[in-house]
Order: sequence, then C-alpha cells, then structure tokens
Amino acid sequence: MSAAVSPLAPKTFPDMPALRGVRMATAAAGIKYKNRTDVLLMVFDAPAAVAGVFTRSKCPSAPVDFCRANLAGGVARAVVVNSGNANAFTGAKGRAATELTAESAAEAVGCGNNEIFLASTGVIGEPLDAGKFAGVLGEMNGQAQGDFWQEAAKAIMTTDTYPKVATRTAQIGDVTVTINGIAKGAGMIAPDMATMLSFVVTDADIASPVLQSLLSAGVGPSFNSVTVDSDTSTSDTLMLFATGAAAADGQAKIETADDPQLDGFRAALNDLLKDLALQVVRDGEGARKMVEVTVTGAETDAAAKRIALSIANSPLVKTAVAGEDANWGRIVMAVGKAGEMADRDRLAIWFGDVRVAVNGERDPDYSEAQTTAVMQREDIPVRVDIGLGAGTATVWTCDLTKEYVAINGDYRS
Repeated sequence: MSAAVSPLAPKTFPDMPALRGVRMATAAAGIKYKNRTDVLLMVFDAPAAVAGVFTRSKCPSAPVDFCRANLAGGVARAVVVNSGNANAFTGAKGRAATELTAESAAEAVGCGNNEIFLASTGVIGEPLDAGKFAGVLGEMNGQAQGDFWQEAAKAIMTTDTYPKVATRTAQIGDVTVTINGIAKGAGMIAPDMATMLSFVVTDADIASPVLQSLLSAGVGPSFNSVTVDSDTSTSDTLMLFATGAAAADGQAKIETADDPQLDGFRAALNDLLKDLALQVVRDGEGARKMVEVTVTGAETDAAAKRIALSIANSPLVKTAVAGEDANWGRIVMAVGKAGEMADRDRLAIWFGDVRVAVNGERDPDYSEAQTTAVMQREDIPVRVDIGLGAGTATVWTCDLTKEYVAINGDYRS
C-alpha cells in the first residue's frame, strides 16, 4: 500500500450502518504480505438475491468465470474476496483454487458451492494457494459481524491508499431500505461492465432479475465512465446483493424492473455507484488531480462518450494536467483521433469556465492567467462542444504523474 493517502481522498468517510442479513469478517492469510488483512468473507444469513457485471476482457480471471457460472442460480449465501493475487492467467491451477475456496466457504456457512461468489485482486499470473485461507473461513464465519464495512473495504485494497465506502437510504413504498457499498481500485482502471472489485448490498426485498437490470443500467454512467489509465482489468467484478430483510417491515417484494415503487431505490443506487466510481478515480495511482471531461454536441451519446474517453485516456492530455499546462491543442488531437465525426471549424473548448478555443481556433479573449488558475485546482472540468448534434457524455479521469510510473514499475517486487 502506498505510504501517503491520495490528496484527492474524501476528507471524511461516512458512518457505515450495519445492514440486516449480512455479516463480514476479515483475516490475514499471508497471500502476498505478512500481517495484512487480505481475505474478506461476506455471509448472508438467508439466501440473498444476486446480480453481477464483469470485465469484458477476453482473458478473464478464474473467479470471474466462477461467478458468471453461479450467477444463473440467482442465489448467494457467501462471498470470498482475496487481495494480493488475482488468480488470473493461472490455468487449471486457477480453476482448482476457485473450487477449493468455494468448497471451503460452502462448508463454513452450510450451503452449496453454487451459492458462493469469489473475487481476487492483485498480481496476474501467479498461482493462488487457496489452502492459505481454506482453513480460516470456518473461524471467520463464527466471528463475522454486521458493523464491519470499513474493515471489509480495507481487506480488499492493493495499491489503494484509502478504503472506498458509500451508503444511501431509499423508500420502497413506506419502508426505508439501506444500500451499502465498498470498492477497490487505483490502477488498471478502464472498466468495461464493472470496475476492479465492488460489492453492494441492500436489505431491500428485490428479485434477482430486477437487481440485474438495475445494475446493468447503473454501471453505464458510473463505473463505465471512469478511467485511470485506459487498461481494463482481467478481474473487474461488481456485484449487487439484496438480503430481503426489509420484508419484515412490510416491504412488498419487487418482482419487475418497471415497478414505479423502484424509482427512489434506483436513484439512490445510481448515486452510490457514481460515488464509489469517483472514489476509485480520486485514488488513481499517483494522482494529484481529478478531471471531469464533458463532451456536448456530438452526433450521438455513444459518439460523445467515445470522444470523451479519447480525451480522458490520452497520456498527453493527462501529463499536461499533471504539469498544470492548459495545452488545449492536445484536446484537439484527442477529439480528432477518436474515430467519431468532428468538424475542426466548429470545435469549442473550455477549461473550467474559461473558453480557450472557439470556431476551430484560439478564443480571441483567451487569457493565459485565467486558464492557469483553473489548471492549478485539484478538480478540473474540461468541456468540449463538437457542434454537430445533441450527443452528450461525461467521464472522469485523473492526471498521469511520475508516481504512476514508479508504482507500476515495481508492482511485482
């Protein structure tokens, strides 16, 4: 873990309430480092509804394959997460490790292997010795408690500098339900259906297919709109669980995604997903600045998003931000290479509220001093109007610093 907490870290962390129907425990199994919690067990006392979205990488990790297979059953009793080793590109050994872990977890909590979900994060290509935590899961189940969200978030960190947590409440009918979430991620972040690892739990009573439609829609403007370094992980996993405990308060079970009673819950879930996604960007490896890139006037929303990601993923744009240099020529470059329709002579670009370019050339009122003042902020909004249509999109990224190179130059050592 990096010595210094990111300067973009939240100034305060929310008090995470215990959530009915789920308990957690962590352990130090010595997977990569000594004396550091590296295993998380999340136990659902009764079968929970489950939804998940995963990496679109063509080289997914063994746990991603395992979760995809079990998701069809729609029921979860436990989640086992380890950090320090991604169990990715590990062949038959990787599959054997997931089977051993699932068997141990199923035995610990008393359920079938098909009700267990797994996630691993860390180094790719190193075999995972699942025996290290197979023996501790029974003990962890005995110790698991509800008021443990901060510790759970710490146990799944790798190069993260702070634990990522968020909580929201919503009304379903006249019943108040809670949504809690944790995430990890700092590098290899350009999610495609999910980000690194994130686990969200609610006490609402919602059927699995409904949860899946909520989650699949919710990742678009949140986790799938952030990028630290343009690299999609092999292990991206985002899971949503509903314990159903709110049924005891009289909440009628939600069986269809178009149920109007879901409106408040959907809004709260989407807000929580965005909160966690932005915390991941704010902890980008070596990051000192957060950049919000908004593209308007593109042919379509999808075109706007591709242009926005072209800007956000450009090493030249990101290094200019790191150097507090308002180099809008690099924005023009990134727009031009995105592969979407653009008209050079209609482009307009803003840093913060300062318009630096209009009608395809530098703004006649351009002020270097005003623009530099924007670039010196921790949070920098960049807006580009393409001038062709009604397509819009916003994505978030961070700057690219020498520290990013240092962290990733010796990651395996």
